[in-house]
Amino acid sequence: MLSRTFTLGFMLTDLFTRAPVGLLPVLIFLLVLVYLDSYKLVGLRTVLWVILAGALLTVAGYWINGYVIDILAWDLQAYSRYAAPVVEEGLKASVMIFLFRTHRIGFLVDAAIMGFAVGAGFGVVENFYYLYLAADAHIAVWVVRGFGTAIMHGGVMALFGIMAQTLTERSMKINPLYYVPGFLVAITIHSVFNHFPGTPIMTTLVTLIVLPLILMIVFEKSARSMHEWLEVDFDEDAALLEQINSGEFTESKIGRFLEDLKQMFPGTVVVDMLCYLRLYTELALRAKGVLMMRENGLDTPVGERTRAKFEEMRYLEKSIGKTGLLAMSPFLQMTRKDLWQLYVLD
Repeated sequence: MLSRTFTLGFMLTDLFTRAPVGLLPVLIFLLVLVYLDSYKLVGLRTVLWVILAGALLTVAGYWINGYVIDILAWDLQAYSRYAAPVVEEGLKASVMIFLFRTHRIGFLVDAAIMGFAVGAGFGVVENFYYLYLAADAHIAVWVVRGFGTAIMHGGVMALFGIMAQTLTERSMKINPLYYVPGFLVAITIHSVFNHFPGTPIMTTLVTLIVLPLILMIVFEKSARSMHEWLEVDFDEDAALLEQINSGEFTESKIGRFLEDLKQMFPGTVVVDMLCYLRLYTELALRAKGVLMMRENGLDTPVGERTRAKFEEMRYLEKSIGKTGLLAMSPFLQMTRKDLWQLYVLD
């Protein structure tokens, strides 16, 4: 009895030694990425939701992989090399596509963080499952799974996000074909990783060296790009708002365009269009101001007045209607970055 208790205690101690090695590295890596985001583009709550989504996809992947391997009738090694990467990266990419479609990603930094968060959730649950199956595996196995496999899951999805953002950042609507290059890169790296089970330590070292280097370059480029975008667009929005509030607005291109719209829409709708343009520009300026303050280490909470403007803008959208908003598109010149900055503020 004493011997059995001692053995059980030893096994639990052994398990608690291995578990952090297999589960924590990818989460620590993710926290470092969030900390390095000087603009605080991604909130911690959003990151936690995305991690949860990635974790749930691991469960879905377990059942889908089992179903597909039965259909293909491949041996486990061939399946892990050629089919599993397609299934698993497809599941993770679905979360990223949702984030892109709902304008929750606007720059390379948040694309990288969101992508890594999806992969982190997936990798942690997968490692937890393996920990359950092989609790007595050697510590080296958990070093490889914690520092290699889990970070690979996060890294390839970060690359998917980076490539998708690079191809689509100037677009309002995303052509689905723009997701293909990043997806092919993700499944290729995943497949290559699974091709070398005999050299796991080397594969892990390559992952730990290459991935941080890529992400460091991306963060630096994105910070520079965002600083330039803030400066240029802030000045343009400020000039437009001044023009709207001045008596000379009717003589401008946008003023003449709105005047022409009176032939197609009732006068009240055209007035709502002008109010919508003013509100949109004010909120865009506010969002850029908040981001500039974050760049300098300050954070300003969104006040009730700003929230009221969002409510008013939503009311105007209903009043103007889809046809009216479509008619406004030539002078609104919205890009996904513009919608993203309003999402950040809202």
